[in-house]
Amino acid sequence: MAAKTVHPPLVRIAHWINALAILVMVTSGWKIYNASPIFSFSFPDQATLGGWLAGALQWHFAAMWLLVFNGIVYLALNLVSGRFFRKFLPLSPRAILRDFIAALTGKLSHADLRQYNAVQKFAYLFIICDLIVLVLSGLAIWKSVQFPLLRDLMGGYDNARIVHFVAMSFLAAFVVVHLVMVALVPRSLLAMLRGR
Repeated sequence: MAAKTVHPPLVRIAHWINALAILVMVTSGWKIYNASPIFSFSFPDQATLGGWLAGALQWHFAAMWLLVFNGIVYLALNLVSGRFFRKFLPLSPRAILRDFIAALTGKLSHADLRQYNAVQKFAYLFIICDLIVLVLSGLAIWKSVQFPLLRDLMGGYDNARIVHFVAMSFLAAFVVVHLVMVALVPRSLLAMLRGR
């Protein structure tokens, strides 16, 4: 009996491109942050990418284009095919709370990896929105003069930097939780590598 497809090729390719882009963007972003910290701490140089500010900016912008184009293709194809609605909706606060409690008590089923539980649906929808905020706040920082409305919607240049940092922090937290969940349910990694 053939194994059922959990993730089609498009989803797997987009996932691994995003993983690479996010790793490069976060580590180069930490080097950029260190050049002009917002808060009273900096990231260890060993955890940053780019070597110096200009190098970090080059890595950051290269990964930004990869993330943006990959995200546009992923969202467009998932919306057009209807997969987005099938995988992530419906979703209710009650279902999220129920599955969150089940996860905390070790009673959340992972028998069928093709079906997302409510917490997964919420987390993935949240991170899609977070990535959009990251891109828009990054654009407000990078092209502040060219996009004054976007900059003003963020509360000005300095606030756009804070929005960008907070959105990056949410992304980093998501990645940590995601990796913990993969460690707890290793079949999910195999499904993302093989598709079934």
